[in-house]
Amino acid sequence: MPSESQPPAGGRQPDESRLPVADRLDDDHFPAYTMGRAAELVGATPAFLRALGEARLITPTRSRGGHRRYSRHQLRLAVRARELVDQGTPVDAACRIIGLEERLEQAERANEELRRGDGGAVRGRG
Repeated sequence: MPSESQPPAGGRQPDESRLPVADRLDDDHFPAYTMGRAAELVGATPAFLRALGEARLITPTRSRGGHRRYSRHQLRLAVRARELVDQGTPVDAACRIIGLEERLEQAERANEELRRGDGGAVRGRG
């Protein structure tokens, strides 16, 4: 599903002990939230978060003790999934919708970057 549900840097998790605290707090992909806290913030149950993991919408990082940890980005995806499920969409379908929304957003960003970077070449074709 969405690649942004994973930390950047080629799928490798940065060495959290080396990042300054301020950088970790600003990192949208830093796994700062326990399952209980994440479920509370999302307004869902831990079982719902596990279902999103099984559907591969989000893949939480595991602590050294094996506990799931969620990032702010993952929580936003979970909130969107909860909204869709609350409207009657099955979990698997909600995850597919969100995956497509994420891909569309990435494509639009890339397209905008190409327009800005290529400037006259894109506008000159017409």
